[in-house]
Amino acid sequence: MQNKDIWKKRLYVIIFQANTPAGRRFDIWLLLAIICSITVILFDSIYSVHQRAGTYLKAFEWFFTILFTIEYALRISVSPKKFHYVFSFFGIIDLLSILPSFLSLFFPQFQFLMVLRSMRLLRIFKIFHMRSFLIAIFYISEALRNSYRKIIVFMLFISLLVIIIGSLMNVIESDTPGFESIPNAIYWAVVTITTVGYGDVSPVTPLGKFLSIIVMLCGYGIIAVPTGIVTSELSKNRSKSKRNKRLTCNRCGQNDHYPDARYCYTCGDRLIDDP
Repeated sequence: MQNKDIWKKRLYVIIFQANTPAGRRFDIWLLLAIICSITVILFDSIYSVHQRAGTYLKAFEWFFTILFTIEYALRISVSPKKFHYVFSFFGIIDLLSILPSFLSLFFPQFQFLMVLRSMRLLRIFKIFHMRSFLIAIFYISEALRNSYRKIIVFMLFISLLVIIIGSLMNVIESDTPGFESIPNAIYWAVVTITTVGYGDVSPVTPLGKFLSIIVMLCGYGIIAVPTGIVTSELSKNRSKSKRNKRLTCNRCGQNDHYPDARYCYTCGDRLIDDP
């Protein structure tokens, strides 16, 4: 029993603690396996390659799937808080990376969802202690969370606008191919107001062309609105964090240093103030 506990602790250190030499080696090999697995999936999606080497690629896919399944099972077995890991962000990603392979046995169309395992590469920020990148991700996610209500109201307004424009174009261009129905005209309105401009449907009457010009010009301003909302929230969050900032040590993770501190009071490593 004691030996079993010792091995579980060793495995925990290797699998979960990237700041140890063994854990770092494990995570680097894991990243390489993920990259190889994604490469196999991408090549398998090319018809000519699949025709020539589909059997070998399928074998490689299942090799990596079994490997990641064993790793996922080990993570659960050695984790002291199993449910915490299973329902954590990385735990859900780890499950999604292997689930499509087994689902493809019953539903072949799920096979190429295996590219979801590319999300496991997000561990690179943790492995190589890229805390400045993690802080940037936090700022963006916080800004999106704080501004989603404004963006929803804005999108509702745009939805009503394209319905009105589409209805008008259906009346104005009733004899023009592509404007035979309001849904088709709404499709044209969405393509035009977002400045995508596929060109598969276009007005021919003078009034329809004039309305198109108005919609195109409005499109440039409309695109800037959600960008401005998110940028404003980013600026607010940045100002707030500057007032309440505490420096974090990249070596030991201690995150309670004052802004004017230069060295970590836990391990003595030099602190880097992220801009």
